[in-house]
Amino acid sequence: MTDAAASAASAVGRRAGIFGAAVGVLAVGAAAGVAIERMTVGRVRRRAEAELDAMAEYGTLRGETHVVSAPDGVELYAEVDGVPDAPLTVVLCHGYTLNMDCWHFQRAELMGEYRLVLFDQRSHGRSGRGAPETSTIDQLGTDLYAVLQELVPDGPMVLVGHSMGGMTIMALADQHPELFGTRVVGVALMNTSSGKWATVTLGIPAAGARLVHRVAPGVLRTLGKRAGLVEAGRRAARDLVYVFTERYAFDSEVDPAIVRFTDRMISATPIDVIAEFFPAFETHDKLAALPVLGRVPTLVVGGEGDLMAPASHSEAIHEVVPDSELVVVPESGHLTPLEHPEVVNAALRGLLARAARACARRNGTGGGSRRSGSSGSAGSQARPPSQGGPKGPPGPGPQGTGRDTSG
Repeated sequence: MTDAAASAASAVGRRAGIFGAAVGVLAVGAAAGVAIERMTVGRVRRRAEAELDAMAEYGTLRGETHVVSAPDGVELYAEVDGVPDAPLTVVLCHGYTLNMDCWHFQRAELMGEYRLVLFDQRSHGRSGRGAPETSTIDQLGTDLYAVLQELVPDGPMVLVGHSMGGMTIMALADQHPELFGTRVVGVALMNTSSGKWATVTLGIPAAGARLVHRVAPGVLRTLGKRAGLVEAGRRAARDLVYVFTERYAFDSEVDPAIVRFTDRMISATPIDVIAEFFPAFETHDKLAALPVLGRVPTLVVGGEGDLMAPASHSEAIHEVVPDSELVVVPESGHLTPLEHPEVVNAALRGLLARAARACARRNGTGGGSRRSGSSGSAGSQARPPSQGGPKGPPGPGPQGTGRDTSG
């Protein structure tokens, strides 16, 4: 190689080295920028979350605390609230990955007039952990019976269940049908299913949904065995979890504080608990127990945009429960009690009024007109509960879709 060629090659090498170094510096700078941006976004998000938590009242209502021992020894955390000597007790059963605080709006609405009993399902909230093999709907029904024996030993009661809590009430009806029409004088089932949950598409194409239902139990079991690693991943992917919560919990614009409140409840549920309970929904089938609910006034609430327990499942329950009232709420996802509390509260008040009248007739003390379902034909736009069907105070906001429940 000539001296000139060597000199040129050396110059090219120096330029390449400089270029490479520059690229390296830029790459490091970009990576640092991304890291700084993530840290900044994380700090902003954490600050916003802290501000929302500080301002929001959600989850702050507390009552007299109790611990109920389930038959297998698991300690169930419960609270008794409201009017101690009220003639009617309302028992509220929460859903999957939530806790009793999800009933915030209903608790605030009813605590001035009724005695309220709330409890955290096993392995949820403040309750003790159950063995993995006890993560079944039937076990939850047994737990509910233990709570009723301990905290509602006498007097009439109305059972209210959301999602898995509704399934819990169905399991109780299957195990103790003698309670319905005697001690249990009313039932409300919200955003729940009596079975065939494996057919739910979860808002994705049918083929994809079938795959999810087929592989999800195994995947969740595997994740449950690596709970520590997965929990760290959940914390790192908070933004994704937040988006997931918004998509599946709600179908309308809601207060960001409510989304944050919901996200906090779900995030507090350990991944192994999520994994242990998931298979229970795939096998859940309580269709045969539903006619027992026809002995008492029954309210069925569904969300028109619910991807987890579609409104068609609420309609199926309504078809089987004689004289039940169906309210399908427009622009509502899976958490209708939190998303549209005014509609749910008005419907609950109507149910409680009908239950009280039924009790009065049974006791021979009068009690007004006979039970009736919501008027209006199938598919009609609903009127407030105070205008069509069972009477109760009207509530503002989106109204449910009426169905003929005259029987």
